[in-house]
Amino acid sequence: MTAASALSLFSVSPSQERSKFFARKSWSGRDGFIVLSVFGEPGRREEESSGRSAWQEILRVDEKGPKLALPEGKFLDANQALEVARFDIQYCDWRARHDILAIMLLHDKVVEVLNPLAREFKSIETMKVELAELQDALNQAHQQVHISEERISSALDKLASVETLVNEKLVPERNSGNASSSKSTKLSRRSLDVSGPVQPYHPKLKNFWLPVAFSNSLKEDTMIPVDCFEEPWVIFRGKNGKAGCVQNTCAHRACPLHLGSVNEGRIQCPYHGWEYSTDGTCEKMPSTKMVHVRIRSLPCFEHEGMVWIWPGDSPPEAALPSLLPPPGFKIHAEIVMELPVEHGLLLDNLLDLAHAPFTHTSTFAKGWSVPSLVKFLTPAAGLQGYWDPYPIDMEFRPPCMVLSTIGISKPGKLEGQSTRECSTHLHQLHVCLPSSTGKTRLLYRMSLDFAPLFKNFPFMHLLWQHFAEKVLNEDLRLVLGQQDRMINGANVWNWPVSYDKLGIRYRRWRDAIERGAEKLPFIK
Repeated sequence: MTAASALSLFSVSPSQERSKFFARKSWSGRDGFIVLSVFGEPGRREEESSGRSAWQEILRVDEKGPKLALPEGKFLDANQALEVARFDIQYCDWRARHDILAIMLLHDKVVEVLNPLAREFKSIETMKVELAELQDALNQAHQQVHISEERISSALDKLASVETLVNEKLVPERNSGNASSSKSTKLSRRSLDVSGPVQPYHPKLKNFWLPVAFSNSLKEDTMIPVDCFEEPWVIFRGKNGKAGCVQNTCAHRACPLHLGSVNEGRIQCPYHGWEYSTDGTCEKMPSTKMVHVRIRSLPCFEHEGMVWIWPGDSPPEAALPSLLPPPGFKIHAEIVMELPVEHGLLLDNLLDLAHAPFTHTSTFAKGWSVPSLVKFLTPAAGLQGYWDPYPIDMEFRPPCMVLSTIGISKPGKLEGQSTRECSTHLHQLHVCLPSSTGKTRLLYRMSLDFAPLFKNFPFMHLLWQHFAEKVLNEDLRLVLGQQDRMINGANVWNWPVSYDKLGIRYRRWRDAIERGAEKLPFIK
């Protein structure tokens, strides 16, 4: 392939565009606006090269990606317009590979001209002429690279403008659809207003089974104090070895019971020795006449290696949800941490992966490149999905759990385009238990489907705990800063964008719970 034929690939003017987007009011008047796209570029044809080279195989210049078969001038809705923008990006990627191909072919040509064996058959003057021609061709190729950069920048700007329009529909309006576009935008943001002093937790959030401790940490002679929704509780094992949960306050003089001890399946107050069973009944009163006294207790069960309680006033549901990792995984670490942050802010952080290459630069995201576009893909009715371009599946499990499966080649490294394409995986469970105002009890479980021997290494759990705390501390300094600004009036959900989809759905679900909505959003 000659330099001229290589450069003939770049016949696109920087002023040409693949598609145009604009918005106008909906004819129906219900949605306020629709996003429109006029797709197509009449008369545009790509010239194909007749030769092949190793660089063509490496850069895959023949792979243009899927074609969007749409008639020219067709009006598209918002989702279709986003698809057109996505194809624009794919097209720009294909053109950029052509740019690189041209430069590499010209480089090979320069090497060929300067080959010492060729000098026996060419005069110095001939070589000078050929090198001058190649230099001109190389300058044109570099100029085309700049044109491609402008084209990519233009495509990303168009995509951002479409996303801005579509985001107005991301959070539904609470008022009628007859309002103007600017007014509906303000109403949408107001529906995600998370600002002001940290409020006490809404009582409707209590009507769920909540995991509060790992079973392995609850021995027959130990107690675990737990704050849940502003109330102190203590967990211990009764006479039959079953876990129980009672109020962490003695009925006699309000002494914290967890300061005492467990005696024959009863928890003994350290002040005067009163002893309580797992149902809250006082069964011993040393030094005084026995009277009927009882403290509050909660329904408490062990399930899948965790201790669960039901703190709400409604009757407990019959079945407990499953939080086990998928088949083939082994649990390697179970860690509990008390954090000085409101549990909703922590959930917002866990449900967001776009922050990773900026926040976790010294831990698991070290060396990650920053993608031009991050998306969370999810069904219309659901609180789960997967991240693109990261091979990570994620789910929010009401009321306060986040499950994620990460495809990796080795710890800390990403591989493939989806978790299915990865050979090894890390599974994580985060339980963000609402403790008290501005505090969260975090239960973290980590599982792997590889390296089973890691589990048997001595002190391995300490290594996992150190790593988990290091990752969490990278988040905490930011989330605590958000909480400080929120208390002073800032809205931490001021400007949602497309990759905030799962966090927005969590907030809308929580808002519906607190409003007492009969039908919850995104729940099948």
